[in-house]
This record gives sequence, C-alpha cells and structure tokens, in this order.
Amino acid sequence: MAETLTVAYCVAAALAAMWLTWRFKPLRRLGDILIAYVIGCAVGLSGILPEGAGATLTGVAAAAIPLAIPLMLLSSDIGAWARLAPAFAKSLTAGVAGCAAAVVTGFLIYGRENPDVYAPMGGMLTGLYTGGTANQASLKVALGVPDNIYIVSHAYSIAVSAIYLVFVIFFGRRVLGLILPRFADAAAPADDHDTLADHSGEPFYGLFRRRNLGDLGRAMCVTLGVIALGGALAWGVARVAGGGVFQAVFILTISLLAVCAAQSKRVRGIGRTYEAGTFFILIFSVAVSSQVNAKTMSDIDGSLFGFITVATLGALAAHVLLNALLRIDTDTTLVSSIALICSPPFVPVMAGALGNKTVIGPGIAVGLIGYAVGTYVGFGVAQLLWAIA
Repeated sequence: MAETLTVAYCVAAALAAMWLTWRFKPLRRLGDILIAYVIGCAVGLSGILPEGAGATLTGVAAAAIPLAIPLMLLSSDIGAWARLAPAFAKSLTAGVAGCAAAVVTGFLIYGRENPDVYAPMGGMLTGLYTGGTANQASLKVALGVPDNIYIVSHAYSIAVSAIYLVFVIFFGRRVLGLILPRFADAAAPADDHDTLADHSGEPFYGLFRRRNLGDLGRAMCVTLGVIALGGALAWGVARVAGGGVFQAVFILTISLLAVCAAQSKRVRGIGRTYEAGTFFILIFSVAVSSQVNAKTMSDIDGSLFGFITVATLGALAAHVLLNALLRIDTDTTLVSSIALICSPPFVPVMAGALGNKTVIGPGIAVGLIGYAVGTYVGFGVAQLLWAIA
C-alpha cells in the first residue's frame, strides 16, 4: 500500500507541476521541472512520506528515465548532432580536466594531513563526477576504501550534488551567460533550430487531448520496444563483461536505438514525443528531489564536507573557465557538466530546463564517455594525490 501511494504521489506531483506552470504565468517562466524539484524537496523535508519510501522513490526514478530518454530522442536530428560534436568534444575534455583540478585543489586545502583518507576519496569523487556511481563503486574496491568512508562520502556527495543541481537548473544559464557565448547552431538555417516547441500554454502540454492520444500510444509502443530490445542486449553484454556495465550499456543502447528509430519519417512524425518524455522527466525529478531529508545533513564532518564541496562546485567553476577560454557556449557547457557530474539520465532534465532538445544526444554521449574513462581517471588522480601529500 505504501509503495502504491508513493508511486501515485510522484505521478500526481508531476501533473501538479505541469498544471501550476500552465495556470500561473510567473511559474511558467521558471518551468515545470524546477517546480517539480521544489515540490519534491518540500515533501522530502516535511517527512510526510511513508516509512521506507526511499526505496520506492529510487525505483520510480530508475523506471522513469528509460521511458523518458527514448521518447525525447524520437525526434532526433542527427545532422544537428554532427554540427554540435566538436563543441561537445572540447567541453568533455574541459570537464574531465576541470574535475581533476578541483579535486586536487580540495585535497591541497583539506586533505594533505590525512592522505590515506582523502587521496582515495579524491579518486572516488573524480570517478563519480566524470562517470557515475558505478565508477565510484569500482574505485572503492580498487583503492581499498573502507565501507564507512564510502558511505559518508556518498551521502555528502548527494547533498552537495543537490545544491549543484539546483544552481545549474535555476541560475545556470543566467550566471554562465555572463562569461560564455549563447547557444547558436550557426550551421543550421535560422528557421530550422531544433529547439522545443512551446506547448506551455496548453494544460498538460495537450498530451491527454483526444486528438493526441493516438500519437501518445504509438510513441509508447515504440519506446517500450526500444527498452525491451535495449535491455536484452545490455543483459547479454553484462553476462559476458560483468553486471557493473549493465547501466552504461543499457542507456547507450536505448539511446542509439531511439535515434535509429527516429530516422524513420513515420516515427519522427509522431507528435508530442518530447512532451511525453518531459512528463516522465518530471516524475523522475519528483522522485529524486523527494529523497532530500534532514538526516543527510546531520553529523557533518566539516573538513570532509568542505573537500566534497570544493570538488563538486570547483569542477563546475573550472569547467566553465576552461570553456570560456575555448569559447564554448552556455548550453553545451551546462549539459556536458551535468552529464559528467550527475550522469546521463540528468541530461534531459537540463535540456528541458534550457528548452533545447538538440543537446540531449551529444550530452548523453558525453556522459557515456565519462562512464568509460571515469574509473581510469579517478585511479590516476588518487595516485597523484598520494604522490603530492
């Protein structure tokens, strides 16, 4: 019963965010994704969710993303991706370098007196912020990190990542726009930008209007087919290479299959696929933000929290400065940063907040490359930290 209520809450809160941004124009300027995060944080901090809701919320978030990504990619323009690839490749390099620089800086401030704790933690944070939790877990084993240190670092990184996430979604484009150029796909005709159609003036994006239900059904059929095939392929690879690769292979596979499906004019002509994907992103946003609670911030180790804060926010700052030197635009910087620090599933969240779906495909690719190199970069950074201690 509690699980059913928690799932129903996530769906209802997502619908509430859509309704609020349709009903009130000032909220529409903020965007429904931001409203969903506010609702989720408020509910999580209130403590009104049933006991054990955290596991259900994690499951909802894990289920929403495989539905959202294919839907949001079914109208993909590969030509636009090709035009954006050079900028994203530069931003990826800058992001990895910036993360490593931030971790080293944090270590020099907080960790030189206790390198046996902070050096492996710096390696784990580098793996986490260039790849994801799978890289962090593998580095825990490779670097011999004790369970208690791993658990504390993971909890603190979640808390600081939440601060980072709120900043980049609420204020990222406005603040970064002061030093970075605006996004402009100069290679595309001015009237052919692959940005989001504005359906914010319609209740629930018009998804549930009778004339759109057929498209919604067809889109869900294609999406479920992509998920089934992608899951089967990822399972096969995981059986050979080890279970730890399942998530990365699964995300990569469903993304690739969705893009391939989008090259069919019949599929690409299905209406409101991006809006349907956004609905699942809202559910994901509610589920993730509702896990915020006061316990995460209790009994904080000041030095450890400071180190993780410098590593997280410093990674963003260093990434931005390097991209400013490379003249990389704001949208590319934000999407590639969130792909590295928060992992590929958050790319559609950022793209939705920016109102720019062109960056979803390249952004997911950045995150997946991060998955591939994160463990190696993290291990190298840990060795460097021990050497300079």
